[in-house]
Amino acid sequence: MRLRNPKDKDEVINSCTFFYNKEEGFSKEQPIHLEIGMGKGNFILNMALVHPNINFIGVEKYSSVASLAIKKIREYDLPNLKIIITDAKNLPLIIPKKVECIYLNFSDPWPKDRHAKRRLTSPDYLKYYDDLFKNRAQIIMKTDNDNLFRYSLETLQDYGYKLEKISYDLHKEDITNIMTEYEERFTKEGIKIKYVHATKN
Repeated sequence: MRLRNPKDKDEVINSCTFFYNKEEGFSKEQPIHLEIGMGKGNFILNMALVHPNINFIGVEKYSSVASLAIKKIREYDLPNLKIIITDAKNLPLIIPKKVECIYLNFSDPWPKDRHAKRRLTSPDYLKYYDDLFKNRAQIIMKTDNDNLFRYSLETLQDYGYKLEKISYDLHKEDITNIMTEYEERFTKEGIKIKYVHATKN
């Protein structure tokens, strides 16, 4: 998601006190869950509020978007929530072998075939994730895009993931769910949300 740079972007980012630092980590050692593409931060913030026994990291590639999340998150001063502004490809250098779950929420579908490698469930990215997981790999994905969902189910299985749970209409399922900003909008428009929970030993 690209936005025009907010006027106060640099000020907000420079004043942020909860960037993830490899050397410092979290004040309390507990499982780490990671959202790649946190957008404006609604999902990762609410997850951290609901699950204080889990450490959360929100990752956003674009600083313009991250600044909006920072403004929202800093009001809460949560010890179990930090953010990283970077491309997902760089994550193995920052949090190697520390993550227990990755959330991929409404990722860019990159619909053209020639851009398939840019999809966050492409084999290339799944390989990057191997270097993030502490032990067992666990990916939870939500999307409104049918083609991306079909592609992701195939690539996950081909890569050795077991599809523990699949839903083509998440909000009709008995699955605990915290909505993202996109999800709230799509739901109001009557668009069904696709969901998969995949694991790999």
